[in-house]
Amino acid sequence: MDKKTCYLFGAGEYDDKDFEAFKDSDGFIIAADGGYRWLESRGIRPELLVGDMDSLGFVPEGIETVRMAPEKDDTDMAIAINEGLKRGCDCFYIFGGLGGRLDHTVGNIQQIVRLSRMGIQASLISWRHSISAIHNGEIIFPPEYDGYLSAFAYGGTASGVREKGLKYLLDDAVLRDDVPLGVSNEFTGSSAKVSVECGTLLIMWQQNLDKNLPEVYWN
Repeated sequence: MDKKTCYLFGAGEYDDKDFEAFKDSDGFIIAADGGYRWLESRGIRPELLVGDMDSLGFVPEGIETVRMAPEKDDTDMAIAINEGLKRGCDCFYIFGGLGGRLDHTVGNIQQIVRLSRMGIQASLISWRHSISAIHNGEIIFPPEYDGYLSAFAYGGTASGVREKGLKYLLDDAVLRDDVPLGVSNEFTGSSAKVSVECGTLLIMWQQNLDKNLPEVYWN
């Protein structure tokens, strides 16, 4: 079954090269508050705008809008993700979710972990570095990737960790969330796979936005 992809645009940092990972893509586009400005600068009109508009400062006309009061329990990004879920999206690529305020970056990482534990692929995408999460599953990178890849346990211990097609191999390893054993592995020109039998991993890689995004599968 084909995935219904949601492209989410937040109020974090952008680079002109971020557009390379999105410009030829089809999917449901959501702007989370200030992310609307970046889309507008590229001539892209989102299907949905979500937020309290404290970053954007106004409400554009002619766009379906979900507006909340500034005093709320969830972040704009979390609410935008929930709106995507309501519309049947089962793959989320989030731009403008890194950089800017560190507390929001951490909150966005928590959101992709939440989605991974629901069996939904989710990644925070930027030119400098991108982050995905896998829970009891695997992520596969095309052979054309280069540079560094790091894997970190999240929320306790991750067991049955395997890394294949990378410079340093792991086989049935245990990663803990207070020991950075999985930092700074390297792509080798082969298809690369990181998997975990039990637990959650954050997978981080650099650049490569001109290449196909990795795919996540569940055990």
